[in-house]
Amino acid sequence: MTLQQQPRQGGVFRKFSLLSLIEAMATPHQLDRYLELVDPMTTVRDLRAEVTAVHRSTADTVTLTLRPTHQWQGFQAGQFVQVGVVIDGVRHTRCYSPACSQYRNDGRIELTVKAHPEGRVSQYLHRHAHTGLVVSLSQADGTFHLPSPRPDRILLVSGGSGITPVLSMLRSLLDEGYSGDLTFLHYAYTENDVSYRQELADIAAEHDNVRIVLAYTEQKEGGDLHGFFGTEHLDAVAPWYADAETFLCGPPGLMRGVKTLYADLGLGERLHLEEFAPPTVEISEDVDGDVSFTDSNVVAVNSGRTLLEQAEDAGLTPAYGCRMGICFTCTSVKTSGCTKNVQTGETDSEPDKKIQLCVSVPVGDVTVEI
Repeated sequence: MTLQQQPRQGGVFRKFSLLSLIEAMATPHQLDRYLELVDPMTTVRDLRAEVTAVHRSTADTVTLTLRPTHQWQGFQAGQFVQVGVVIDGVRHTRCYSPACSQYRNDGRIELTVKAHPEGRVSQYLHRHAHTGLVVSLSQADGTFHLPSPRPDRILLVSGGSGITPVLSMLRSLLDEGYSGDLTFLHYAYTENDVSYRQELADIAAEHDNVRIVLAYTEQKEGGDLHGFFGTEHLDAVAPWYADAETFLCGPPGLMRGVKTLYADLGLGERLHLEEFAPPTVEISEDVDGDVSFTDSNVVAVNSGRTLLEQAEDAGLTPAYGCRMGICFTCTSVKTSGCTKNVQTGETDSEPDKKIQLCVSVPVGDVTVEI
């Protein structure tokens, strides 16, 4: 340590000491609770973002450009963030993947949200998002991202709203000047359901090494392919797929089809995926026991569904984000009993254990702190 560094460190120490003192004086609320009354984008610790642009390119999607506060640390293409909005006085959080390049030079991020029929947050954003809206934001997370160094051949496969993380990969690779073989295969019902259709066409025209393929499952004309994913589609758009790394995100049917085919071909290790659909829970015929939600003094008969669903069925409102074991928003303490992880099949009987409600089903009597 040099003498020149010491005053700087002391200054940093005094800065945080002063901040701690101010926060202590703000009790019982955090300092950011007061600052947001003046300007929601002025924060000390909370990460937030302001909507600076709203665009609706298809009937059921909305694209938002967000300007994060100074705490934002950036992201890797393919990762997701948690976005929180207040609806009827209650904050709800959901996971969305940025669609922009990770190298976007204005520090902003772009999210395209599909309004699902049962999606409270997606419906709200689709109907009510406007410039100036401030949302809560998390740092980027997730293991779905491109490896480094980049593979010589890359196949990107998406369907529906799953286009966003792989589009981010495509945009980032182009910003890097990627020169390898690159195919982007996207599935949609019709051409009117494809977000970014014109941009994709422009990319295909400008880059000789990039092939953009649009496959329509309900439209018989136009596009490049028709019908559902299969070996014939792979052979047609990326005959080198066995030597490539494949990145996949889409609806459950597409995910199952790709995973099954790659497993049959012995290419499972070359397939990387991000799932944004709740896991399927097969309810056993011999379900028994009760689920006790101790913080709420509620006891319910075990239905065999996930603990998150059973809590909601009992009238409780535990926090959640992704409903598929990604974001850990619904983590709670299981004080006793045995649970089964519906993704891995593993059971856990350890008491006082933190579990994810959205992927845990009770096996017999279970007690949870909710």
